[in-house]
Amino acid sequence: MLGRAPLQLSELAQMSTVELRQAWRRLFPQPPPPLSRDLIVRALAYRLQEVAQGGLSKANQRHLRALAQRGRGGTTMPDTPAVPPALLLRPGTRLVREWHGRSHVVTVTEGGFELEDQRYRSLSQIAKHITGSHWSGPRFFGLTGRRVGRETSHA
Repeated sequence: MLGRAPLQLSELAQMSTVELRQAWRRLFPQPPPPLSRDLIVRALAYRLQEVAQGGLSKANQRHLRALAQRGRGGTTMPDTPAVPPALLLRPGTRLVREWHGRSHVVTVTEGGFELEDQRYRSLSQIAKHITGSHWSGPRFFGLTGRRVGRETSHA
């Protein structure tokens, strides 16, 4: 970025699509893909944070490689075990879930999770506390995908 001030997150929302594509060329080693303006802003924001704070952990990289391999119809490599997403959460990570008009913020800790200064061993315990009924905690917080072909009921 010779002669230019470093790009700031706060600038992205005010940039034109042309400016965003120029910023993409500065931050990524390839030309920008044909994405919507919103997705370009999100990708640039992620990249700026990645540059400032470091990239994905090795465990997350292995997990993503395994998912990509499965998505191509292959099998996972022996050295890339499928790791449940809950195991990939680093302490300090915050999970936000809105339920009945109220936002619930969960912080991942070394030994589990914390919600409103209360410690929990699992996300399922927190989901039950919030909803009053049993839920899969990872699913409640959007950490798992839905099974293909399964319908969702909206009560």
